[in-house]
Amino acid sequence: MDLAHVTVEQPARAELITTGERELPVSATLRYTSDDPLAVHLDFPSEACLEGEAVTWTFGRALLEEGLRGPAGTGDVQIWPCGRARTVMELHSPLGLAMLQFDTAALRRFLLRTHAVVEPGREDVAAAVDRGLNALLGNV
Repeated sequence: MDLAHVTVEQPARAELITTGERELPVSATLRYTSDDPLAVHLDFPSEACLEGEAVTWTFGRALLEEGLRGPAGTGDVQIWPCGRARTVMELHSPLGLAMLQFDTAALRRFLLRTHAVVEPGREDVAAAVDRGLNALLGNV
């Protein structure tokens, strides 16, 4: 199997926690690709976004793993367990803050599926850095 082009996608139902302590259902998709082995992508459809355009959040797969065990992240994405069954993800953007709760078991299943594609510690970091630099600098 050519691992250069393997993608794992999994629907992820979340609850958006509002200022009124209400929870609103939000659909999203967790995505992982062997082309970007250190990252996880969380895709929100346009109907779930304030600006009416689909949005993707990208963060480290290791951050997601760490956040399932305890508080993790200090930047735009912060993740922590909320009891045994739920995981909170806090997303910061220039437009504001979104706090979402996910089913922990679903996040764990997604991570196990990504491990089957690229085992943790076996990521081709040099290739990922080369792709990133090429994307930033082009053919300079």
